[in-house]
Amino acid sequence: MKTDLYQKITNQIVAELEKGVRPWIKPWNAEHTAGRITRPLRANGMPYKGINVLMLWSAAIERGFAAPIWMTYKQASELKGQVRKGEHGSLVVYTDKIIRSETDAATGEESERAIPFLKGYTVFNVEQIDGLPAQFYGKPAPRTGTIERIERAEAFFAATEATIRHGGNMAYYNIAQDFVQMPPFESFRDAQSYYATRAHEATHWTRHESRLNREFGRKRFGDEGYAMEELVAELGSAFVCADLDLTPESRADHAAYIASWIKVLKSDRRAIFTAASHAQRAADFLNGLQPVAETGRGEAQAA
Repeated sequence: MKTDLYQKITNQIVAELEKGVRPWIKPWNAEHTAGRITRPLRANGMPYKGINVLMLWSAAIERGFAAPIWMTYKQASELKGQVRKGEHGSLVVYTDKIIRSETDAATGEESERAIPFLKGYTVFNVEQIDGLPAQFYGKPAPRTGTIERIERAEAFFAATEATIRHGGNMAYYNIAQDFVQMPPFESFRDAQSYYATRAHEATHWTRHESRLNREFGRKRFGDEGYAMEELVAELGSAFVCADLDLTPESRADHAAYIASWIKVLKSDRRAIFTAASHAQRAADFLNGLQPVAETGRGEAQAA
């Protein structure tokens, strides 16, 4: 019986959520990345995107990997490395398609139709591989402070030109009036918490009809459409924070959402793929609003 990759991956994420763990939130070990959180990287340094980010973050959490770099067995061999005996790889996926010819019963005309399907392959973390060039194990120089990093975040969100209002004690996006409401900066535990929350609301901001026009049929607070949009914002925030070297804030209301996310994922094995795809579009949209000099992050093709 052929493995259903959609169901397999969904089951893994649901299992983590049922333990109260959000598998997309994990700062990499400070010994390898100076405390930063980063997207998983391919052997060539290009970051993974979408659902593969969640899958490899989750694998790193489960198995205690500090390094963010992953490669195939063949890539390791080409770099004169050797996957250690007994090591098990981690799954990543990509969308492929088959072309099927069909004949119209009425006219006899033939046409071709592309049918997308999911394919998977195995990658290994560099901590599972011996003999790679030194840079794959190297430790970057520690950063001298957080000022540059926070200034970069400030510039990033300013470049979106989203309307921001500060005040009160709630963070939310008002789609009717198209503005983001944020509590005062000083009310947050630290600067990173502020920017991580702002990333969450900025992801919501991208759903406006003048931007990505994202709609899941939300009718009331707490329904499945609402839960899906919150999941997209949660993942979008994680992706943006990874790009900006920020540690995502665990907001108090996230625990309440976990049950609704589990319900959505159990009812639709493709829901997490849909959410990750929309979140990636939102992150790409926000990155696309940056000045040219700030967008050279080397984003990879979706995979």
